[in-house]
Amino acid sequence: MNRLTHLPRFVTALACLLAPLAAQALEIQPYSADALAAAQSAGKPVAVHFHAPWCPTCRAQAKVFDGLKPDASLPLPLLVADYDSERALRQKLGVRTQSTLIVWRGAKETARLAGETDADRLRAALRSAVSPAQ
Repeated sequence: MNRLTHLPRFVTALACLLAPLAAQALEIQPYSADALAAAQSAGKPVAVHFHAPWCPTCRAQAKVFDGLKPDASLPLPLLVADYDSERALRQKLGVRTQSTLIVWRGAKETARLAGETDADRLRAALRSAVSPAQ
């Protein structure tokens, strides 16, 4: 038996070991009031990105967020809210412009950015809810 015969089992085992790490990375999903409420009531980190499909800044932010998906230091959901249709949510949260990112740890807001496309600043905002120092 050569070494390659064990390769499929090794790859499967490695995938099983790495799967929990992937689950701990940034998870981008559509906004839902239930998802936001559940994370906040459990004291977990959560973020909402107010996105408009017509907004070039929002599209640039979305590319940055996509690039941050595998970042294991960002174990939180990023809920994408449609800026145009979520008027009540915008009013409740005091959002005045598309491309706004709001980050919480539980019910405590830890960061708010509008119009920011710098990857390091967006990552830092998201980490603000994960870091115990915040």
